[in-house]
Amino acid sequence: MIRYECDKCGERLTANDHNRFIVKLEIYAAAGHVDLDTADEGDTSAALDAVLEQLRSADPDEIEDQTYRSFRFDVCDNCRRKLLKQPLG
Repeated sequence: MIRYECDKCGERLTANDHNRFIVKLEIYAAAGHVDLDTADEGDTSAALDAVLEQLRSADPDEIEDQTYRSFRFDVCDNCRRKLLKQPLG
């Protein structure tokens, strides 16, 4: 049996509780303009190799945190109201 509780205050909730709300949060890198200069084609390969080498030795969780992360929370009605008034806490 799945037990639900408010992820903010801990209040017990049920699956079909009218006081249970789902909050989704997505955090991702803002895509900036990438300027590709065709005059530097020789340097591009070396730069790409350097990036790939950094990725091989990097922590996968840290890479994910820098690019995209999503969260899902169950909250009660009281916490939902507080989140709507001040979403970032």
